[in-house]
Amino acid sequence: MSQVSNQNKLITDIFIDGARKGWNIAITNTIPNVLMAFVIIYILNASGLLKLIGEYLGFIMLPLGLPGEAIAVVMAAFLSWGGAAGVLVALVQEGVLNAQDIAVLLPGMALVGSTVQYMGRILGVLGVPGKHYLVLFGICIVNAYLAMLLMSFFV
Repeated sequence: MSQVSNQNKLITDIFIDGARKGWNIAITNTIPNVLMAFVIIYILNASGLLKLIGEYLGFIMLPLGLPGEAIAVVMAAFLSWGGAAGVLVALVQEGVLNAQDIAVLLPGMALVGSTVQYMGRILGVLGVPGKHYLVLFGICIVNAYLAMLLMSFFV
């Protein structure tokens, strides 16, 4: 029935409907995640915790040629792609990351993007036992790290 009504709609009406749906996604999902990431990075930076995270976990980013603080981008990516983008932009604005660093981080962000959300939405719905989540989470981490390592050789 909805296909019939879509066939009778003008292309402009279909475009407007799509734009409304996109606007709602941006307002309810993307913008809050990015804003939250900016606030978290600001708090971590102002409190000195970002520097501390970079110092203690920086050894993970070192083989990739990235500053230790870059791990915050990957950590945020597990929760939300939009949040990771917000962390990335905040670190660029702080002067911590540059264009080369972004090129190395993007494949990792893509491979772990929103893993926590998807595990609940997909694996939970499918009834995958929780004992397998850690292995699946680990596969995401290994894939992302290998992709970033490979990218670090190209840039």
